[in-house]
Amino acid sequence: MTPRKKLKGLVAATITPMTPDGKINLPVICQYVDYLVNEQNVKNVFVNGTTGEGLSLSIQERKQLAEEWMCQGKDKLDHVIIHVGALNLPECQELARHAAAIGAGGIAVIAPFFFKPTNKDELVAFLQKVASEAPEVPFYYYHIPPLTGVKIHVEELLDGIKAQIPTFQGVKFSDTDLLDLAQCINKDKIGEFEFLYGVDEQLLGALAVGANGAVGSTYNYLGRQTNLMLQAFAKQDFALAQQYQFLTGEFLNFVIKLGFGVAQTKAVMTFVSGIPMGPPRLPLVGASSEFIAKAKAKLDSIVWPNGN
Repeated sequence: MTPRKKLKGLVAATITPMTPDGKINLPVICQYVDYLVNEQNVKNVFVNGTTGEGLSLSIQERKQLAEEWMCQGKDKLDHVIIHVGALNLPECQELARHAAAIGAGGIAVIAPFFFKPTNKDELVAFLQKVASEAPEVPFYYYHIPPLTGVKIHVEELLDGIKAQIPTFQGVKFSDTDLLDLAQCINKDKIGEFEFLYGVDEQLLGALAVGANGAVGSTYNYLGRQTNLMLQAFAKQDFALAQQYQFLTGEFLNFVIKLGFGVAQTKAVMTFVSGIPMGPPRLPLVGASSEFIAKAKAKLDSIVWPNGN
């Protein structure tokens, strides 16, 4: 494998723009890339994941989106990671081969969650079969037990994983179990892997135990503020870093109480960026006008440190 720049900092979990009739809206991705780079200072993306409704899309749609992000992100984005997880192995392998063919900077796989792996060996065997289809592409395990129900500790998964998956690069760790995350980082003495945290409202805690960066939906529209939190943390200005985290948490706590998911994320991104993200795909339903009004008012009311 050719040397690559280590992935760190923020990774936007991309939203899949859709037309009012529910088809993927590829033409707006060019504008979306420019917005992330120029307005949010976010230059890494995670495509076709949870926020992108990946499991609600057809294989062909997922390929088209991957191709468009690669095309529009050329010379603008640092890393494009494509999520290739699915409920069956052949589709995962097909998507992995496609991601490799278009030059993706990494692939990620969620654990299958209908027929679930019940132990480390079963999970690693599945991941290995996918990773082997893209033998030159960095591979990430997408750990999100609240959605998959697969609660195998990542610390356990790491034991001997490089021998079975030579391309293993790290983990998108979307769980609140900071003990497991901390044990992973402690085990990775030489800093071989990347641990990208996926619970936006707890990012500061993950940074404190050594996370390399973060993948999340809020970095689509709060990337600039979260980057300032990262800068404060790096300068050991923990009081300022806390302010940013608390304010992000204040907004998320507010919208979670209203009912916050992918549909509502699309609505927030639309009113913040001005880019039409469209409705979600059924069985999800669009955000209500009441939610949009309240969420916008709340976000507008937040005073970020130093007027940012």
